[in-house]
Amino acid sequence: MRLNHTEVVSADEIESIHDASLTILERIGMEFLCPESRSIMAAAGADVDESTMRVRFPRELVERSVATAPSEFTLHSWNPARDVRIGGRWMTFATVASAPHYVDRDGVRRTGDRAGFRDLLRLAQMLDSVHYIGGYPVEPVDIHASIRHLEASYDILTLTDKGIHCYSLGRQRNVDCLEMVRIARGIDMAQLDREPSIMTVVNTNSPLRLDVPMAQGMIEFAQHNQPVVVTPFTLAGAMAPITLGGALAQQNAEALAGIAFVQTVNPGAPVMYGGFTSNVDMQSGAPAFGTPEYVRTAMISGQLCRRYGVPYRSSNVCAANALDAQAAYESVFSLWGAVMGGANFLMHGAGWMEGGLHASLDKMLMDADLLQMVAKMLEPVPVDADAIPIDTIAEVGPGGHFFGTTHTQARYRDAFYRPLLSDWRNHETWAEDGSPTADQKAHSLVDRFLAAYEPPVMDPDVQAELRAFVDRRVAEGGVATDF
Repeated sequence: MRLNHTEVVSADEIESIHDASLTILERIGMEFLCPESRSIMAAAGADVDESTMRVRFPRELVERSVATAPSEFTLHSWNPARDVRIGGRWMTFATVASAPHYVDRDGVRRTGDRAGFRDLLRLAQMLDSVHYIGGYPVEPVDIHASIRHLEASYDILTLTDKGIHCYSLGRQRNVDCLEMVRIARGIDMAQLDREPSIMTVVNTNSPLRLDVPMAQGMIEFAQHNQPVVVTPFTLAGAMAPITLGGALAQQNAEALAGIAFVQTVNPGAPVMYGGFTSNVDMQSGAPAFGTPEYVRTAMISGQLCRRYGVPYRSSNVCAANALDAQAAYESVFSLWGAVMGGANFLMHGAGWMEGGLHASLDKMLMDADLLQMVAKMLEPVPVDADAIPIDTIAEVGPGGHFFGTTHTQARYRDAFYRPLLSDWRNHETWAEDGSPTADQKAHSLVDRFLAAYEPPVMDPDVQAELRAFVDRRVAEGGVATDF
């Protein structure tokens, strides 16, 4: 990525947000509902009030802890060709995640199920611009919650060879997912502890609360050196102050508290700072995405991450209910905020609709087209002798054309972005054959991709061991579903 990041606020203003965040943590603190997490922070020097479960962070504790977080790390897949670099100038695109509904191939909005979940995985596997499975693209609620993480993770690991996410909903789910990734990679636990191979996203319960299952997941992953993405869900006017400065200060306080907690458990464990501050419709309370407020906070969050030297997670989101102009422009604005904010990991990169209430296969295809455009835009522009062919320009001379030159013919296939959806013919030609609209073309392409899908080739012995582990844990009853 060669584009310069956008600096929305000055360095002094970033320091003002930082200072306000430390004041919030020192004076107000956060509720840590998990007793183990309070004990960890008390031992590190935090002021813990057991009667209120409030943890107050001395400034020096926060700054000392955050300083141990790595600026970059590699996130490994069972297929080494799918490893991704997180941090620096790298940018990774992930699928939509955690939607409760999806739109099926007949255009029907359905409650999430395993069939829709698997279709979204198959499509994600076919799209080169989607690098990572950022969670369950849709929640497969027809799998009981006690064993859902087992069966869903098995599907991700066998239907795709891209990286995997674990939901921190209590320690045992994390333990199970760590073991499944270890089996899929064919390594021992010591190597897994050295090589980050699965990530989790932890949402603080804004304002200023960290719940029990999330804290347990953070502890488990930190102890095993696996990445934790600390993402406050701060909506200005609802779970945070209505002013963007206030919302950002609260977001930053919660993110710093989570990062400091992870680093207290295991200094040097990989973390990401998640920015997800937007605004709400104050008349309905519904969250808004792709707004100017969302774009600006995404960019400022990137400035804060660069100040702390930690990787940054953002999202490609929209509030549209249909594949229309609103879906397109809100996604483009969300992407612009992420790119110009310097995001390293893009959650919900492809397929998010309706403020996260449904996942769409057709939108995943359309977003993949956008992601390809972003990737092409971020490529360096070569200016060497091969890219500036003086001899070819002399060969063509004044008034000629370059279509047939050796230089053009040798390079034209890779010279430009090749769109999935766009049609570069003129209107007269388009009108004559009734070319489909973007959503119609996306629908047709999704059908073609799903028909052409083939699962990645996993070692049969590894897959059998993975299936045996899942079957054993399912027979044992999985995990408790009450917290």
